[in-house]
Amino acid sequence: MADFDEAVWRKSSRSSAEGNCVEVADSLPGGVGVRDSMDSAGPVLVFSPQSWRNFLSAVRQPD
Repeated sequence: MADFDEAVWRKSSRSSAEGNCVEVADSLPGGVGVRDSMDSAGPVLVFSPQSWRNFLSAVRQPD
């Protein structure tokens, strides 16, 4: 399991005021972490940098 103690987390700009928030850590060596901001001790999804760029590209495309 990866150690996320040194990760620098930032809240997504698309997070809602109702608490539906995710945090992203793009400071991880070789990966990008995503977690629920309401459960910072909970699980973290880790994506390769290329997979993360592909995801962002896909969600930014207009409908």
